[in-house]
Amino acid sequence: MSVIRILLLLATSFALGGCASTHNNPKDPFESFNRGVYKFNDALDKAIIKPAAKGYTAVVPAPGRMMVTNFFSNIDDVVVTANDLLQLKVKQAVADCGRFVVNSTVGLFGLADVATALGLEKHKEDFGQTLGFWGVGNGPYMVLPILGPSTLRDSIGDLADSNLGVVNQIEQVDTRNQLLVTDMLNRRAKLLDRESLLEEAMLDPYSFIRDAYLQRRLNQVYDGNPPREKFDDEDDSSKPDQHSANDPADYVQPVAARDEPAHFGVSRVWVSQRPGNMLNP
Repeated sequence: MSVIRILLLLATSFALGGCASTHNNPKDPFESFNRGVYKFNDALDKAIIKPAAKGYTAVVPAPGRMMVTNFFSNIDDVVVTANDLLQLKVKQAVADCGRFVVNSTVGLFGLADVATALGLEKHKEDFGQTLGFWGVGNGPYMVLPILGPSTLRDSIGDLADSNLGVVNQIEQVDTRNQLLVTDMLNRRAKLLDRESLLEEAMLDPYSFIRDAYLQRRLNQVYDGNPPREKFDDEDDSSKPDQHSANDPADYVQPVAARDEPAHFGVSRVWVSQRPGNMLNP
């Protein structure tokens, strides 16, 4: 039996063990099952991923970790540019393509982020956002084994992006998996210093991560300017909301939602993008 199948079976066992409680969040209709998968991911993180990330941090100095971050950010710009075009953001697509060209050449295959110094801002676009741009709703919130927070729409988007991604085009299995694992460890290592702050802020880590993830994705789809949310006590539509999703005076994003994307499924603080299937055969 493959490693992936074993992990999926373990995740299902954890999930079924958490199905006794009842929850009524319309955005999270599978909450009991999701909480079980969350527990599995959290246990896997504590047992394997987090210790490996600590070892990675101890062995690789900060400048080396920054070069790894720059390298994977650079090849991600290929996917970003494609989604720019699918969202009709032509000017941004030209800039993001320029980032890739500059960093791949002058930046020595992306090890140095020369493009940012030249004023070419890093953007985050993926196929989940593209589907949202064209009016496709989130669908139910999901916690995926290993991969973590997602929605039905974002799961489809991740699959499309992974097929387009540069790393997944590498035919040599060992090289591809080594790159995916390196990306995973590097991303996880960047979260080590943030965990204590987040743990202190979270009464219910599962709910915190879910709400932060959904809020962050809403902001990404609408480029930081989501539509106003009408509240139950709002009788007159002509009156401004007391709390609007795009009102900077009232709107405060959770810390995890503001921070740089992490998006691995096995951490309690993962609320953003995933690097792809790290166990691709």
